[in-house]
Amino acid sequence: MLYFDHNATSPMHPEARRAWLDATSDYWLNPASPYRQAAAVKVRLESARSRLADILGCCKGQVVFNSGATEGNNTVLSFFNQICPTNEKILVSPLEHPSVLESARRYLGEKMEFLTLECGGVVDMTALEVRLSSGEIFAVSLMAANNETGILQPWEAVRDACSSNGIYYHCDAAQWLGKLSAHGLGGCDFVTGCAHKFGGPMGCGFLKLSPRVENFSFMLGGIQEMGHRPGTENFPSVSSMLAALDVCKFADQGPRDAFELRIIQEIPGTLIVGHDVARLWNTSTLILPEFLNTRWVNRLSSCECLVSTGAACATAKEGPSHVLTAMGISPEDASRAVRVSGCGSHKESEWLTLADVFINVFEEMSAEKDRLPIGGSKIIDV
Repeated sequence: MLYFDHNATSPMHPEARRAWLDATSDYWLNPASPYRQAAAVKVRLESARSRLADILGCCKGQVVFNSGATEGNNTVLSFFNQICPTNEKILVSPLEHPSVLESARRYLGEKMEFLTLECGGVVDMTALEVRLSSGEIFAVSLMAANNETGILQPWEAVRDACSSNGIYYHCDAAQWLGKLSAHGLGGCDFVTGCAHKFGGPMGCGFLKLSPRVENFSFMLGGIQEMGHRPGTENFPSVSSMLAALDVCKFADQGPRDAFELRIIQEIPGTLIVGHDVARLWNTSTLILPEFLNTRWVNRLSSCECLVSTGAACATAKEGPSHVLTAMGISPEDASRAVRVSGCGSHKESEWLTLADVFINVFEEMSAEKDRLPIGGSKIIDV
């Protein structure tokens, strides 16, 4: 099987699995319990917190462990709503993950304003700097790397511009972490991430808090996580997350580019979303010349090649991708978009094998279409 849907989730890395099993076997006690054996778990939990803080480049006390980026994004947008003055705005990218966009719509209402994009799907920094200098902006929410297209945003420049104007900056780094260096992310006010995007366990992640924020609490209960997030800490998953992050492989874009070149040569009319801007080395979103993306995915999966139509969190929603729509791509073209997302251990030969399967599937579906009589029945894939 060729699994090329790592932006949706990644299999647990052997080192992460080993760390989880070891912690589940030897350090399963509640870190908040009062006896010496539980204190040993607490020590290891705090060591993991320090390691993550070092990776991000922030203070240990700013790292809060949680269930993942969706929880973190909901928390940050809800918090912004609570503290944002009614006469100020919060800028949100229209390309954000649903956990940001839906939270913004629910919590912010008229306080939300969409960021302006350039034609390649990257934030317009000139327009952003004008808004930041207006005195009307309270916060900005812009992801580091897009989950559907892999397009990279200039989050470092946004971080610095927001800091210069005393404006909060929230960065969803779920797709960036484990694929590119985390250096500098700790300088953002709020950062969210989740383990299962880079070989860790599902249901585990973190929220990096701004040093300017005090008394940050978004649930009622105990005093875990320095009083920021009540609930018994999941040390086995935290340990597994850090083990996965420690062994992540940062690859180059050569194999991905070879895949795209073969597709373009053999399936004429194929377009690559974001081909002229910086993207994650593992991500390719193709707009194919024919056939619905759901049909492509079904036929490819029957060949043991697993890809997707876009964000897994939005798969069940009707209508075109909000990301592609925001980039000016028509609903008709978006209906033929297929996302391929690999991992650092994929060899170029595997990328090219996947390309060959795409080509074979295209030829098969084209032949089936040509065999249909005029007015004949549509082919339905099961």
